[in-house]
Amino acid sequence: MASSLNETQKAVRSYVVDAWKSRFQVKASASGMLSPFGHNPLISIPNFIGEAWFAPQTPEQSSLRIVIDAGAVEVANDISSKDRREMERVMKADVLETERYPEIRFEGAAARADQIADGMYRIAIAGTLTLHGAQRAVQVPCNVIVSDDSLRANGEFSIRQSDYGIGLVSVAGGTLKLKDELKLTFDVFAHRSWAVGTA
Repeated sequence: MASSLNETQKAVRSYVVDAWKSRFQVKASASGMLSPFGHNPLISIPNFIGEAWFAPQTPEQSSLRIVIDAGAVEVANDISSKDRREMERVMKADVLETERYPEIRFEGAAARADQIADGMYRIAIAGTLTLHGAQRAVQVPCNVIVSDDSLRANGEFSIRQSDYGIGLVSVAGGTLKLKDELKLTFDVFAHRSWAVGTA
């Protein structure tokens, strides 16, 4: 039994997330006077670390951990510098309260894994998202392409700000208000961690 367990552990590969090659964005929908003019905020998350674990023979053992620097989030829209500064100020001070809650975390494991082609999988990761001091269960569907030395996962999922105790705020004197639902999209690239003893 111990020998079998050791072989399973060796078969699990570790991959370290490369934030420079990855993309993580949050899309918010707006209401109010300015919403018809395309002022739907697009938030970029440039600073995060993480690790993924994947076993080719048993992909249902896959797992993922991501830690985001909440204070590094940026507005990605093509808008004026004044509007950008105001939106980022409100987002960090009033929405995320980054001084109180400097990190956003996600930890989860595969709830389902289906191989769709050689080295390609469709995986649903069930985990816990820690945001604004609150923890909620979320399920993240993603497409995964994996090789001996790299892993790439992309997908999207939605959350509601109110589920995490975040009050809905407005900017530009109330002419732009954010709706409760946020859509998170990601395209994460990770390099193999060649630790001693890994397969």
